[in-house]
Formats: sequence, C-alpha cells, structure tokens
Amino acid sequence: MNKVALITGAANGIGLEFSKIVAAKGYDLLLIDINKEGLEELSNEIQAAFHVDVKIKVEDLSNPTAASSIKAFLDHNKVKIALLFNNAGFGNFGYFNETELSKDQAMLNVHVVTSTSLTKMLLPDMIENGFGRILNNASVAAFVPGPLMSTYHASKAYLLYFSVALADELKGTGVTVTTLCPGMTRTGFAKANGNDNPDIKMNIASPIDVAMYGYEMMEKGKPIAVPGFVNKLSAFIPRLLPRRIVAKMVGNIQRKNHAKRMSS
Repeated sequence: MNKVALITGAANGIGLEFSKIVAAKGYDLLLIDINKEGLEELSNEIQAAFHVDVKIKVEDLSNPTAASSIKAFLDHNKVKIALLFNNAGFGNFGYFNETELSKDQAMLNVHVVTSTSLTKMLLPDMIENGFGRILNNASVAAFVPGPLMSTYHASKAYLLYFSVALADELKGTGVTVTTLCPGMTRTGFAKANGNDNPDIKMNIASPIDVAMYGYEMMEKGKPIAVPGFVNKLSAFIPRLLPRRIVAKMVGNIQRKNHAKRMSS
C-alpha cells in the first residue's frame, strides 16, 4: 500500500461517502468502524468498483486504547497513512443530569481521546514524508454552547479549536488540518442520539454533498470547512452575540425537541 487513507466511522453516513470519494481518487483504504457487517459490505463494493486495496478493522472507538490498537495494526502491516479522516461520532440528547454518564464518556472518548491520539500517533510519519492531510469532522455545533447536548457541543468545540491550532503549528511541513463543520445531514445521527424528530427540519444536507465538500476543502488545505450558506450564517452570527444569549436561543429549540420526544 502506498497512498493510504484511514477513515473512522466508515460503515455509514459521511464516512461511507468519504471512503468512496477517496477510493475514486486512487487511494488504498483502511476503514475503521464497530460495524463489521457494514465494513465488509463497503469493502467489497469499493474493491469491485475502484480496484484499490481495502483493509478493514473492527474497532470500538470509544475504548481509550482504540488508537493504540489501530497504530499497532498499521505497524504490523507496515502501512503509512497519507490521509486521516477522524470522522466517527455520535451525540447524547437530553438534560445532562438525566443522561447516562457512560454514554457521555464514550462520546468524549470517540470525539476527543481517540481523534487526538490517532492524530498524535500518525503525524510524525506525515511530517517526515513532507505530506499529509487530516480532516476532523466536527459540526456547526462547535460554534455555540448547546443546552440538552452540552457534552456534544463541547466535544465538537474541542475538535475545532484543537484542529485550527494544529493547522497553524504545521505550516510549512506539507501537512494540513481541516475541520469539517456540517449542519444537519441525512444520516443515522439524529436517531442514534435520541432526537430523531427535530423541530427544525430545513437545510438538511446529503452525506455525499457534505463529504465531497469536506474532501475538496481538505485538498485545498483549508483550516475550517462549513458547507452551505445557512450553516455559514449559523457559524458566524453567534460571534456577534453574548454566549448566554446564544445558549438560551439554542436551549429554547432543544427544549421543544425534548418536549416533543417525551410526548410521543
């Protein structure tokens, strides 16, 4: 394997589309997900369509040792990564004092611990080779405090600020870092986080459009990629308002979503 892309959360949604886009560009793949059946199906589809080498690794990315396990797999197979997509993620919807601690911990491990650790472990080879592209999939949620999804918004804010800072550190190395910040997308995310009937249903993007935009911005080395005009407004306007006002606005929307879920 020469040009290799590693994609987490590859079995569905945006990660699945990233996998197809990168394969079409001639990259071999290492696909990571907890969904073995989904990985195997995607691997077969990609190999038949694009004739690239695809390796899969079933991994629970909420495990604090997940990144080390992936790195050991890479070392054993003598694989060097050129493109890293820290794409995997999920949410936890509800009042913080009522949601399960274990789910918050798992989410923080996926978004913060595993993404940071994989980046840390793979970055030295990228710098040595003088080339690398890292895409961290955050969200427009990264720009605002989010009552009833407090840990989700906070973890995405971490990804955003970590990525932008790292992008600055890496200037001149040939390695770039892009933070993708999509809005609502037609994936299984909303259902998985317990908010599958949100109050606001407009401006919902397709996974392929989000993935293609993210890939193009990553190729250009853009530090922040926010797809869609409405999402760009959602990222910009909160900068003009006090955080407590923004939190109240987001909280009002989320409380309506919570009431709808509880009454259904």
